[in-house]
Amino acid sequence: MTSTVQGSSVRASESTSFDSISPIDDRYIGTFDVASAEAVAAAVAEARRVEHEWSSLPPKSRVRHLKAWRHEIWSRRNEFVDLIHRENGKPAEDALLEIVLTLEHIAWAEGHAPRLLRTRRVNPGLLLANYSARVDKVALGVVGVIGPWNYPLYAPNSAISSALAAGNCVVFKPSEYTPAVGARYVQAFNDANPTLPTGVLSLVTGFGDTGAALCRGGVDKIAFTGSTSTGSKIMMTCAETLTPLVMECGGKDPVIVAADADIASAAEAVAWGAFTNGGQTCIGVERVYVERSVSAEFTAALVEHARRIRPGGDASATYGPMTMPAQIDFVRGHLEDAAAAGGRALIGGLDSIGPRFIGPTVLVDTPEDCSAVREETFGPTVTICEVDGLDEAIARANDHRYALGASVFSRRRGNETAARLVCGQVTVNSVIAFAGMGSVTMGGVGASGFGRVHGDEGFAEFCRTRSRVSKMFDIPGFELVTLHRKRWVAQSIDRLLWLRHRA
Repeated sequence: MTSTVQGSSVRASESTSFDSISPIDDRYIGTFDVASAEAVAAAVAEARRVEHEWSSLPPKSRVRHLKAWRHEIWSRRNEFVDLIHRENGKPAEDALLEIVLTLEHIAWAEGHAPRLLRTRRVNPGLLLANYSARVDKVALGVVGVIGPWNYPLYAPNSAISSALAAGNCVVFKPSEYTPAVGARYVQAFNDANPTLPTGVLSLVTGFGDTGAALCRGGVDKIAFTGSTSTGSKIMMTCAETLTPLVMECGGKDPVIVAADADIASAAEAVAWGAFTNGGQTCIGVERVYVERSVSAEFTAALVEHARRIRPGGDASATYGPMTMPAQIDFVRGHLEDAAAAGGRALIGGLDSIGPRFIGPTVLVDTPEDCSAVREETFGPTVTICEVDGLDEAIARANDHRYALGASVFSRRRGNETAARLVCGQVTVNSVIAFAGMGSVTMGGVGASGFGRVHGDEGFAEFCRTRSRVSKMFDIPGFELVTLHRKRWVAQSIDRLLWLRHRA
C-alpha cells in the first residue's frame, strides 16, 4: 500500500483505498489511500518532529521557500489547470483563475510575514516602569487543515500559506472528491524545496473518519472550510481535546439592489456571483433584494444573462457539473420546495436538472420561509424578492442564520447600507471581490463560522502571543514584586494614583 503521507517516509500499514473519478464523465483520476487514525497520528508526529527546524528559520528564509513553491506551481500551471478541470469539473479558465488567486495569497503571506512576526514593545505602565515589556508572535506548532472540493486549491491555501509563513508545519486533508489536486499541491511544495525535511507540509487522504482522526491527532489548531453541518461535527470532535478552530462554513449571501443602482452592472455581477462554478461557492450570491421601482428591469436583465449561460464539460461551457453528485438531489429538493410554496422559475427550474449538470435558475415569488431562501443551496440558483425600500432589504438580508458575505448596489447609499449588514465581509457595487485581496480578512458570522483567513487577522490565527518582561533596574525601597514590601510603598501608591484616577 502506498503512503498516505506524501513526501514522507511514514507508511500506512492497514489502509483501504478509494478512486477519484471525474464528475464530467466518470473518467478515472487516481487511487488514494484512506488514512487510518494511526497513519494520521504518524503524519502529525513527523510534523511535530521537524516543527522546530522549520519555525526556527528566520521569517525571510521561510519566505524564500514559499516563493520557490509559488514559482513551482506557476511553472506547472497547465498541469494544475488540467487536473482541476478533470477532478473538480470547472472550466479551464476558472481553474486558472483559482490558481492565480492561490498564488496571490501565497505572495501576500511572503510579503507580510516578517512584519507580522516582528516583536512589539509595549508600555509596562507606571507602577512597573523599571521593567521593559515585549510581545512576540510565535508559531502554534502543527496545524491541521481540512479542505473543500469546490475550490480545492484556493480554499485550503488560505490557511496553509499563512500557517507555513508563520512557522507552523501543516498536515492537509483534502476533500475525498478532489484528492489529486491536494496531492499535487503538496508535491509542488516538496519538489520546490528538496532541502527541507519531510513533514513541513504533508498530506493525508480519506473520508470523514480521516478528518476526525486529524482533529484528534494532537495538532495545535484545525482550519476547516466546508458545510456548516460538517463543521458542527468537527467542533464536537475538537471539543474532546480543546483543539482550537478556524471555521469558514456555509453561506446564503444576499445582494441588495437599490433604486439608484446601475442596473445593468448589478445584473451582470449577480449573474456571475450566482452561477459561476455552478453556484458551488460558499460566498456566492443566493438571495437578491431589489427595490420595487427597479425590480422588473433588474430581473429581466438577470434572466437575459442566464439565457446565455451553458453548463457542460467542454471548453466553451460557462460552468461545469455538480462536483458532488449528492448535491444534485439537494438542489432539486430546494426547487421542489419553492414550487410547492408558489415560487416561479423564470428560467431553469426542475426541468433544468440533469444527471450531471444543472442549468441556471432564477426564482421569484418564493416565500422567505422556504428552504430555497433559508438554507444554503450550493447550486446555480438565485431568488429575487421585491422590497419597498432599503430598510426592508437590510432587515430581510440580516434575518438569517448564515452571515458570510453580502453585496450592495447603489450609487449614493452603498457604504451607508453596507455598514448595517451583519456579515463577515461586504462588497459595494460588485460581488465577491474581497476574495481576491490578500490584505482583506475573510470569515463568517453565526452559522457561517468563526475565525478569519487572509489579511493580518487571518495570519494571526496561526500564531500565539508570548509576552516577555524584563527587569531593567531596581528602585531602592520601592519594590512591588516582593513579600517584604515597605509599608510606606502602599501609602505612596495611594497618593500617586489618587491624582491619576480621581474623577
